Amino acid sequence: MNTHARSDAEYWRDVLTAGGTTSVPRWTRTPVPGTSVVGATLPAPLVEQLDTLAASAGVGVTALVLAAHAKVLAALSGESAVTTGYVTAAHPEPLPCRLTADGTSWRALLLHAAATEQELLAHREFAVGALRDELGLPAAAPEAVFDPTGDAESVRDTAVLRLTVARPGGRTVIGLRYRTDVIDEECATRILGYHLTALRLMAAGPDAEHAGQSLLSHDEIRYQIDGLAGPRRELPGLPCHAVFEERVRARPDAVAAVQDGRRWTYRELNSRANRVAHALLDAGLGREDVVAVVSERTLEWVAGVLGILKAGGAYLPVDPHYPPARVAGMLGRAGCALALTGPGTTAALGGAGDRAPAVRSLRLDRVCAEGGDDSDPGVPVGSGALAYVFFTSGSTGEPKGAMCEHGGLLNHLHAKIDDLGLGEEDVVAQTAPQCFDISLWQFLAPLLTGGRTLVIGQETVLDVRRFLDTLAGGGATVLQVVPSYLDAVLSFLERHPRELPALRCVSVTGEALRKDLVQRWFGVRPGVRLVNAYGLTETSDDTNHAVLEGPPDTDVVPLGRPVGNVRIYLVDEHLAPVPLGAPGAIAFSGICVGRGYINDEERTRAAFLPDPHRPGERLHLGGDFGRWLPDGQLEFLGRRDGQVKVRGFRIEIGEIENALLRVPGVRDAAVVVVEDAGPGRHLTAFCTLAYPMRPDTVRERLADILPAHMVPSDVRRRDSLPLTPNGKTDRARLTALAGRPAATGTRGDDAPSTPTEERLAGVWAAVLGVPRDRVGRRDNFFDRGGTSLSAVSVAVALDREVSLKDLVRHPVLTELAALIDRRTTP
Repeated sequence: MNTHARSDAEYWRDVLTAGGTTSVPRWTRTPVPGTSVVGATLPAPLVEQLDTLAASAGVGVTALVLAAHAKVLAALSGESAVTTGYVTAAHPEPLPCRLTADGTSWRALLLHAAATEQELLAHREFAVGALRDELGLPAAAPEAVFDPTGDAESVRDTAVLRLTVARPGGRTVIGLRYRTDVIDEECATRILGYHLTALRLMAAGPDAEHAGQSLLSHDEIRYQIDGLAGPRRELPGLPCHAVFEERVRARPDAVAAVQDGRRWTYRELNSRANRVAHALLDAGLGREDVVAVVSERTLEWVAGVLGILKAGGAYLPVDPHYPPARVAGMLGRAGCALALTGPGTTAALGGAGDRAPAVRSLRLDRVCAEGGDDSDPGVPVGSGALAYVFFTSGSTGEPKGAMCEHGGLLNHLHAKIDDLGLGEEDVVAQTAPQCFDISLWQFLAPLLTGGRTLVIGQETVLDVRRFLDTLAGGGATVLQVVPSYLDAVLSFLERHPRELPALRCVSVTGEALRKDLVQRWFGVRPGVRLVNAYGLTETSDDTNHAVLEGPPDTDVVPLGRPVGNVRIYLVDEHLAPVPLGAPGAIAFSGICVGRGYINDEERTRAAFLPDPHRPGERLHLGGDFGRWLPDGQLEFLGRRDGQVKVRGFRIEIGEIENALLRVPGVRDAAVVVVEDAGPGRHLTAFCTLAYPMRPDTVRERLADILPAHMVPSDVRRRDSLPLTPNGKTDRARLTALAGRPAATGTRGDDAPSTPTEERLAGVWAAVLGVPRDRVGRRDNFFDRGGTSLSAVSVAVALDREVSLKDLVRHPVLTELAALIDRRTTP
């Protein structure tokens, strides 16, 4: 092979292995097979400016358009490195042209485009297809094509759009041919407009940095800022607890809250909440002072939260099962001096020891029961007053307390009331753990409408049959769960069909909702609506609702539109709106946005910014990415940092890794997320150790530091962590390893040896998402990645031959099989 041929091969090898095609956003509500064309003639003054720029830079006119094309594709894809097809006379198919539109000047982008074009044309005679086959790369037709010949007919119709430039009769014409099954005329016109804007900006200021310059028209920006905002809704000029007091006066003897046979009327609940409020005020509670509630979810807990709000304080939930160090960190960061405790939960405060500030505690049940002042305290509380603080995981190893105000809380409650249609006859199931922000609306929203809250304890939630019995017996009309738990409920209902006559609406939140789960739900309960809810703790909980009467037409389940008084922007790194349909960072604005993180100015400054479009209002960037759909709904695209959601809890991977490094004997650690066979996911930790240590020991040490939902269910030892070529931990490699079963079970002497063990192994394999032949009789369910929710799935699959408690007490397969055999032996 001669030198020129070798350089051809080297050039195209670099291009082909650099990346695939650049996708064009889909944007049409009425896809129609075929193609169409939009075009524009450049004004003569602009052409003159461009010709002058091309001459001064020593490039051709096509390089100008190619540079503009690179800028547009970068905006449409959200990636600075893009690939377009390039049409040449030498090839029947467009050649891949790799361009980079990073944050340099227009002139630098132009010179880069010209050099790329020149190099491509120098190697255009090479057999690119043969090299692609040799490298084992798939043949991927480009979605975008640049045709400098002006002859769009010479290009195959597989491209979504193809840009042409021609100069007939001394005019310069830019054309865009597009597939009408992918984008509509309005979208094509916008994309053509982006190209024209890029050329104008390039001609007007070639030495200006193009990164901060938007290609969007004024009309598109106004549509995104105002037209895609949630509807404007007038709110009561009262805080939520005052609206509740109105319901008390209107329906004093109606049942307000129920749990395990206990029933409190509106009058009784209000009386107890008032006693709590007065007790806190007598204890010296000041405006916006934080009050911790260390309690299980009980009726007293409901009264306690209402009492704090009535007294003008801010509610801080503390799970009594959290490790003492975690509790101490939360109380210290929040500057908490008062706490309401439930029976047996005071130890959670005492266990914090010197690590927590001095906290005065009041027994919640006693305050509710004692004959103190039960009149409405009447403390003035404005919309901007602090309502609550919820702690979420923090990447630095320290949790951060998100502060939300009464206005945001009230707005969210009314969004639930409106979109779920809550009224006096409704019973809302309160199922979420108290440290999960959705727990608030589940009991507050029905109390604002004269309805009823049905508090369902965690033990009941983890027993699906008992849970469904409680829903049916309590007449629950509205329910909210995470997708992984909905999957367990569906599995049970598919095996044991039963009526839930009152249930009319199920809200799903906390994790991405998969379309197959939606299809299964409507197959089992076609008359019960699903509401896909999305939002952040920092934005007063849910900001979007997608109300589904059936499976969506889209491939993924959308997040819906913004709720009332909420604005969402999709922005780039300069906070400028991205093109419609393009991926962008989800930014929240409006009454929903909280104050920031309590006593944490640095992290507040990083995530809470001034709204550039609404002076005086706050903007929150939470790290999620999404894109707008043609019908105005939002689609979730994921995250680009180390934050994940597992079983509805928001978790920073970095916080777990930092905690692992505090475990004696752990030298290095990395944590990845593993998708389970169902809609759930679990955490797997990889550690290098200074000396031998059992995985159980590492998990036990972590449990002393982190809440249970943050402790990886699977811990694996490695001699070293794999690294990428640039020396960083290779998380892709670890994720692949985590998807394979750990070498804890083998099928030699450890193979299941009885029919019951074989049956159990099959169920475990299906639930854990591992090959059946890798489940051994001495395997521990939780060591293999099992969680409380996946244990519920095991119980459902075995038709309640075992309970969740059985699996917790007998997690080893052979022991659980022996328990089943003992129960079934006559």
